[in-house]
Amino acid sequence: MREIKTLLHSVLFMALLTTSVFSDSGKKVFETYCWGCHHQTAMAFGPSFEEISSKRNADEIKAMITDPKSVSKVFGYRRNAMPAFTLSENNLTAITDYILSYAPESNSSTDTNTTKEEKK
Repeated sequence: MREIKTLLHSVLFMALLTTSVFSDSGKKVFETYCWGCHHQTAMAFGPSFEEISSKRNADEIKAMITDPKSVSKVFGYRRNAMPAFTLSENNLTAITDYILSYAPESNSSTDTNTTKEEKK
């Protein structure tokens, strides 16, 4: 009976871990919250991740996601259409890292033998 209980705990732990990993994936967060207005490399309703990552650091991106109304004024925008999102710290970091992964080559890793897709 103890072995079965241990096995069930292990299965439950793995299921929770797997769910956490998938929910923390930057691409998954993008597909859930961002894709309606943003694209990775092309202008959509909002700026592309390439454009964002070329202008903003991680803290600025996180602030824009969580409080776009206030941050857009600080950045000098006349208006803001982006809604505020309440994300877990893991999801906020995941989407921020995902956005920054589209930074132009001059802002990213010095490993010139690795393509952007390989880095993801």
